[in-house]
Parts: sequence; C-alpha cells; structure tokens
Amino acid sequence: MNEEITPLIDEDSVTGWMALGNCRAHPPAMFFPSDGVGVDRARKICATCPVVSQCLDYALDHHIDHGVWGGCSERERRRIAKRRRLSVQSA
Repeated sequence: MNEEITPLIDEDSVTGWMALGNCRAHPPAMFFPSDGVGVDRARKICATCPVVSQCLDYALDHHIDHGVWGGCSERERRRIAKRRRLSVQSA
C-alpha cells in the first residue's frame, strides 16, 4: 500500500507553509552544509519547492544566519537583506 501522506497545515501559523516544503522529505543536516557542494545539493531541492519564496522571506524576516533557506546560502541572504535595507533607506 503506497498512499501519499498529506501534511497537516495550520493556516493560522506563521510557519504553516513549512509543512509543504520539499525539505520535509530530507534530513535537516542537508540544509546546513559545511561546503559549497552541500549548498548546491540543498539548492537543487529548493529549486522545485512550492514554498521557496515564503522560506526565503521567513529567513530574512527572522535574521536566520545559518543554513540554506529559500534556495539561498547565508552569504546570499546577507546580500539580499543589505539590498532591501538600502532600498528602504533610499525610498
């Protein structure tokens, strides 16, 4: 018997979208790599994720410093956050 399990989603939760992420089918350590190869592996999983935008926004909004979130490494998220700060300041 090979039934697909539908995750329970709490619509009122700030993190309810996480139940839909591709990452739920992989060990968390995969998204906290110690090298560039690991980052690329995690990105491939994120590439087809239906909640990649929510994931990236969550990491940026909560200043998460470690791991791959929304298909972006720590360095990439720092750059995105800096660009967002600069655009708010110049507006």
